[in-house]
Amino acid sequence: MQSHIAIDAFSSRLGTDLDAIRANYRTIARRIAPARCGAVVKANAYGLGVTMVGPALYREGCRTFFVAQLCETGPLAQVIGGDAEIFVLNGIDPGSEALCAERGFVPVLNSATQVERWRTLARSNGRSLPAALQVDSGMSRLGLPSTAAIALANDPAFAREVDLRLVMTHLACADEPARPANAEQLARFRMVHAHFPGVPGSIANSGGIFLPGEFHGELARPGVALFGVDPGPHAEGLQPVVRLDARVLQIRTIEAGAGVGYGFEHIARGQQRLATIAIGYADGWPRCLGGVGAAWHSGTRLPIVGRVSMDSTTVDIGALPEGALREGDFVELIGPSQSLDNVARDAGTIAYEILTQLGARHARIYLENGAAQVRAPGSYP
Repeated sequence: MQSHIAIDAFSSRLGTDLDAIRANYRTIARRIAPARCGAVVKANAYGLGVTMVGPALYREGCRTFFVAQLCETGPLAQVIGGDAEIFVLNGIDPGSEALCAERGFVPVLNSATQVERWRTLARSNGRSLPAALQVDSGMSRLGLPSTAAIALANDPAFAREVDLRLVMTHLACADEPARPANAEQLARFRMVHAHFPGVPGSIANSGGIFLPGEFHGELARPGVALFGVDPGPHAEGLQPVVRLDARVLQIRTIEAGAGVGYGFEHIARGQQRLATIAIGYADGWPRCLGGVGAAWHSGTRLPIVGRVSMDSTTVDIGALPEGALREGDFVELIGPSQSLDNVARDAGTIAYEILTQLGARHARIYLENGAAQVRAPGSYP
């Protein structure tokens, strides 16, 4: 676990508050009750480390997990209890059916060919195999058309071959509660789900959790909301989870006319105090933040000047008193002064993208029950 490593021994550090993740899970579970609450931990728990996040959610009582690909199941299965169920949202790649069945993971069947391959394996094994079925209620991404799903519901052989654990769909506009598309998708899904009596239905993603109760179904699938990102305008009660800090590598004063960084996109108009910090686009700090974004120190905004480089970023520290920031100190990139959503806004993207692109060179610090576990850069799961 490398918990003996000093937190300050690295150029940048990414903190993940596991207590906050657990608190967000509780908040969501209370909101959707009596529906059950699962957890989407795809993409290595949105980049934060599934072998740390998964067990924290399991300790909080989560027993239903979702990943996107079969390759993501192994690390998660090794760190949670055998009574938990792991669904594979993208379903099964050709040739992976036997492995998925052998290890007890539950594929989400998204197409007629996935359904047929899973049924073929069930027939060859002489037993029913667990699966979920996704219905395309209007997003045109994954899932069977309504007519195809209803045909399966009316096929007695399908019921013998597939132990259907869940019927689900995905909302395209859940982060915009006023969009008529939400009600339209719900109506389409309910029409299909009615053909599968006794099988739990799932429609609510993170945004859907903060829509009215009829969207919650029997099982909700929060993802980014667990990590403190507001999934829509009516989200409330979520705690921030992530903090990102980077070390000051050098402080200098430049004179009027001096250029800063590649392309000299910033030219000093007068004398200017600058700090170069140890974070760049190789660390997931977007290049497009040059001239737009900022770092923070002691509640003071430090604008980025010039281009963000692969390994470093330069900020203007003129708003700080002389000596308030020194080489070796840390500045805040994500935290109390600047949320994930703030960074995403400045970068012209969404918090999901910022979160999942944070790189392998940050020391990873996991906080839980008053203790910190530190993982050196490159060693996190």
